[in-house]
Amino acid sequence: MGKYCFGIDVGGTTIKCGLFQTDGTLVEKWEIPTRTANNGEAILPDVAATVLKKIEEKRIDSSDVAGVGIGLPGPVNDKGEIACAVNLHWGYKDVEKELSAMTHLPSKAGNDANVAALGEAWKGAAEGARNVIMATLGTGVGGGIIVDGKILAGAHGAGGEIGHANIEHSETETCNCGNKGCLEQMASATGIARLAKKELEASTDDTPLRHKKHISAKDVLDYYKEGDAVCIRIMEKVAEYLGGALGIFACVVDPEVIVIGGGVSKAGQPLVDIIQKYYRECTFRLCKDTPIVIATLGNDAGIYGSAKLVINE
Repeated sequence: MGKYCFGIDVGGTTIKCGLFQTDGTLVEKWEIPTRTANNGEAILPDVAATVLKKIEEKRIDSSDVAGVGIGLPGPVNDKGEIACAVNLHWGYKDVEKELSAMTHLPSKAGNDANVAALGEAWKGAAEGARNVIMATLGTGVGGGIIVDGKILAGAHGAGGEIGHANIEHSETETCNCGNKGCLEQMASATGIARLAKKELEASTDDTPLRHKKHISAKDVLDYYKEGDAVCIRIMEKVAEYLGGALGIFACVVDPEVIVIGGGVSKAGQPLVDIIQKYYRECTFRLCKDTPIVIATLGNDAGIYGSAKLVINE
């Protein structure tokens, strides 16, 4: 195996890039814009160009490069093919084959949430663990499942899509995926704000939220930590949904650790404590003491996990 590898994390506006040593040392990280014009035809060529430029700049022999790993916002199957990536304006693409042809290096592709989980398992909050569940609570709810040190991608690349588990059968509003009652509708940043509006409509209790023109998840979490009774009720509901869902997934995966990432995770230990309470109530007895921890790699989780893709080969 080579001494170096690249981890690439493709987002809708920027592409995060990392040059690593294969022991996990980050040598350098940088970003390039995501050019989505013309159905995103420039994205992979831009990635290849920045990788080859960095190899030349650092005077690295290509035989010393183990490969290029790439995380993408869409379902990636175990052949490295993506069915579609809406934010990149892609339809079907054989990512690994195309990227390898452009760089003349081995390449591996994975879903962005899955590779973030792999990154946290490799060098982050779950370092050293072989079995990990990660929930990323941002605008939506992403997820990644690591079993025996490898990403669980599944037959269609949909493994780890925990945000679209149905956890509220009475929900009447539709999720972005087209279903109703998804975890994403309850535990994402937008979901927390949505539950807050419902709570304000259902009660007349005084709360600082009533003085906010646009309620955000951060508002709810900030007032929750300050002891606001309405926000405590809201977060109890969020935690019941999330803790319950994680309890079900734990019965399937039996993880050593559960990692919470994304913008909502900035609430820290108070968030962990309330999730853990509901998680313990509803999971199998052998899984009850599984630690729930906050992700530590932040926005770098994707480049770490993508780099690990090629090292795992």
